[in-house]
Amino acid sequence: MKIDLHIHTKTGSDGNLPIEEVFQEAKRRNIDFISITDHDSIDCQERAIALARKHGISYITGVELNVTFHYPEGNKDVSLDFLGYRYDIGNKELRSKLKLIKEHRERRARQILENLNVEFVKQGISRFTDEDLRKIQDSVDGVFGRPHIANYLVEKGIVKDNQEAFDKYLVKCDAPKYPLSLAEASQLIRNAGGILVHAHPSDPNGISLASITRDLEKQTKIMEKYMLEYIDGVECWHPRHDEKTTARYIEFARKHNMLVTGGSDCHQKPILMGTLDIPDWVAEQFR
Repeated sequence: MKIDLHIHTKTGSDGNLPIEEVFQEAKRRNIDFISITDHDSIDCQERAIALARKHGISYITGVELNVTFHYPEGNKDVSLDFLGYRYDIGNKELRSKLKLIKEHRERRARQILENLNVEFVKQGISRFTDEDLRKIQDSVDGVFGRPHIANYLVEKGIVKDNQEAFDKYLVKCDAPKYPLSLAEASQLIRNAGGILVHAHPSDPNGISLASITRDLEKQTKIMEKYMLEYIDGVECWHPRHDEKTTARYIEFARKHNMLVTGGSDCHQKPILMGTLDIPDWVAEQFR
């Protein structure tokens, strides 16, 4: 059995392929059980359910929420990602909150463009105009995010690739994200009948506890001390989790009687879906 419970689409957020093509590719790769987990968006879940049925693929609803986690011992706020699964797509509270987050994302994008213009003036680069903003917005099918701005910076020839866009501009020119707390994210998903899973908790290159410490023992202590009441599971398999990390988080989840999940975090840049060796019993947890 092939399992992938962490996939993004162009339709819902910042994937490279529309949802129809994601399912076609999943079928070609013989993936048996998947979830579409677009950032802060559940707008394409109804289509995902229908497409899964059409292609004969088992499916659970998904979403990836960005949370502002306050780490008391360091007295600092850390950006972390959490995956919501198996919620009711018609839940009004969840839909209302995601609408607010989407509106904030669009305001944040405008602020990032203003910050970029400050840098451009210093470097003698032409400022972005309202027309540039419109072109970026036209490229967005789902939720507006920094990757869309990065793509436009590449298209304009200002940087050679998305990595340079982030390294040179988008980290420095960032603006605050919507301040969703872990308690609020947990309440939203659970009130909608779902479960909340800590995404890629030790990703060394992404949004994870690695921004506090790379030590796996210390990471799990943080989770035990500050997260257990809010989460139902842990994403153990991820492309940037090595075998030691996966084993440590499986052990942690079993100790606390939690679900374990895994997924490629595929944005189709390149296509990674279905490439992780996730055991069949992960799917059995959801039956």
